Amino acid sequence: SGRWIPWSRPQVDPGASSQTKSEGKFGTGSFRLAHSTYESYWHDIPLRPEGQSDEIINLVTEIPLYMTAKMEMQKTLPGNPIGQDSNSDGSPRYYTYGTTFFNYGYIPQTWEDPSLKDSLGNGGDNDPLDVMEVGSKRLEMGSITPCRVLGHLELIDEGEMDNKIICIALSDPDASSIHSMGDLERVKPGTIDKLKDWLKRYKTSDGKPENALASENPTSTKEAIELIHETNSRWKNLCGKGSGFVSDGHGFWLDAAGCKGHSSSSSSSRTSNLATWDD
Repeated sequence: SGRWIPWSRPQVDPGASSQTKSEGKFGTGSFRLAHSTYESYWHDIPLRPEGQSDEIINLVTEIPLYMTAKMEMQKTLPGNPIGQDSNSDGSPRYYTYGTTFFNYGYIPQTWEDPSLKDSLGNGGDNDPLDVMEVGSKRLEMGSITPCRVLGHLELIDEGEMDNKIICIALSDPDASSIHSMGDLERVKPGTIDKLKDWLKRYKTSDGKPENALASENPTSTKEAIELIHETNSRWKNLCGKGSGFVSDGHGFWLDAAGCKGHSSSSSSSRTSNLATWDD
């Protein structure tokens, strides 16, 4: 086809968590990764571990450190499994700007509502709140990891507000020394500039223009926590649990116990034929 394929293109093992089940071949559009315990990867996993303070969240990893396959939680499919994003021609999508130097995923039970506008008039990107984890350890695809919030960057991506929470896994060797963006720069100098460069330029290798950041300066932990609270409130509205109304035209799968309160009758049949990945 002439399209450049990264050297890290997956062939067999996605390096998924042992707490997951899969179907289809990794590296193709048929691949789906589900959790062994939670029916929905979006609605049933708690926003944060029980008993933890506000700055600790649960990170669901979609794209492990050094992987180029663009994996995403599937909002419209039953169970909201993780699958590979596709290009406009239907082929599996890969990052071409380089391998990721962070673990990438999202916070469950959050939603960036398109009707919520920033100061520049950009609406939310209609996805859960994204997370870039800046530790040195690779987190497995589909794993659920307690992570300390440090701040966030607001990316403007093709006219949409696409916030990125910056966090460090509590299991990381540097976690005890990093509690803020200032700590991150002190312990791991240059990380913030690398994150900003990636966010602004990662699509340029595909022939697209640079993205923009609403501010070159990341927010504080407090401001990031406020954003998490807001996106969790918007998710509650989406599930019919909040004070706001969301129309049904989104096409999302919401029939999880954690959202609309309906357990999917097809859940057992959906997962019965999935192969379990071991560590």
